[in-house]
Amino acid sequence: MMTVPAMRRPRIKPEHRAYRTVDGHVRIGSVVHGIGAEVKDPDGWVWTLVEAMDGTRNAGEIVAEVSRRHPGLRPPAPDIVQAMTDLTMAGFVEDAGAAPPAELSERERERYSRGMTLLRWMDLRPRESSWEPQVRLRRARVLLIGVGGTGGAAARDLAASGVGRLHCVDPDVVELSNLNRQTLFSERDLGTPKIDAALTALRALNSDTTVTGERREVRGPADLEDLLTGAPDSSGGGSGYDVLLLAADRPAAIRSWTNRVCLASGTSWAEAGYRGPLVSVGVFTPGRGACWECLRIAEAERRDLRLAPGQDEDVASPRMPWNPVNAVTAGLSGGLLAHAAITLLCGVPPVGPGHRFGLNLMVPGDAIEQRSDRRPDCPACRAEPAGPEPAAHRGPGDLS
Repeated sequence: MMTVPAMRRPRIKPEHRAYRTVDGHVRIGSVVHGIGAEVKDPDGWVWTLVEAMDGTRNAGEIVAEVSRRHPGLRPPAPDIVQAMTDLTMAGFVEDAGAAPPAELSERERERYSRGMTLLRWMDLRPRESSWEPQVRLRRARVLLIGVGGTGGAAARDLAASGVGRLHCVDPDVVELSNLNRQTLFSERDLGTPKIDAALTALRALNSDTTVTGERREVRGPADLEDLLTGAPDSSGGGSGYDVLLLAADRPAAIRSWTNRVCLASGTSWAEAGYRGPLVSVGVFTPGRGACWECLRIAEAERRDLRLAPGQDEDVASPRMPWNPVNAVTAGLSGGLLAHAAITLLCGVPPVGPGHRFGLNLMVPGDAIEQRSDRRPDCPACRAEPAGPEPAAHRGPGDLS
């Protein structure tokens, strides 16, 4: 249960600045769907309240100011106090008197100042400090499998955003055909192991982020288990990762392996990619919503490909020996993967896991949205022992 943090000087977040509608209602939280709210205000005191919550007064002074301007509301004015509590619980209020977080240096606060305001805008939880999500990101340890088009873009975005530790894994070298979409690399990196080139680029981007890596191929669940338990802590020992990000689709069963390994270890994870003009990301946390296999089973039931008996679904969505992709589709999928990581690590925006979302570049209004409840017949996350290994996932295209 959330509690209201004690605030020295309550202030409506600048991004949530309120305004009055033509009929006298108070709209707050901007006009962004999922954030904004409208409050009826027949007596006008709610508007006075949000004006008084400008960061210059403590809670008692705010109550006194609203009571002074609306004599019918005498201190202790429980309606005013309740309204302040409701606005705070809804995520519209920050503490203008909160001290800067000790974990972030002045240099880091300047560097991440714009990112903090975006997180503040999307954050709908009461916080002691609006910097709290950024501090959580600073403490985070992320394991990234694959630093090609999707993975390279995700790594770049996470390093720029201030993730604390990022460990990258990839077995390949940079090839000329990679450079149309793998923007972490340049022509001078041709023939270089992707890990070496990625570490150089990422460390140059943000020296405050600890970036490590290894040239390694994932050949089975045991490799994923080994990687997940190998995260170094401050003393150099292994302690695991907060989030696993999958940006590789080789071998074919790697998503299934990742799902089951993360279920067993209790690790949140996300996977992203592209299939032609379709770009999407799946976000999962064990015990919260559908797992990857739940979602896959539900999607197979939902789709009607009208296949003849015995036909494989590849006839409806053929596989090719090349990757139809450019820097835009790879960059979008990597951006969605980084966004999913921030959501899982910081709780901002407050989107529950167990779903897939994305976009169709052919029809911008045709969003990808797949959701399912946790399924009792799921061979991966049901209470009974897991069944046989499922068939290879037919999801987004090659991410390498």
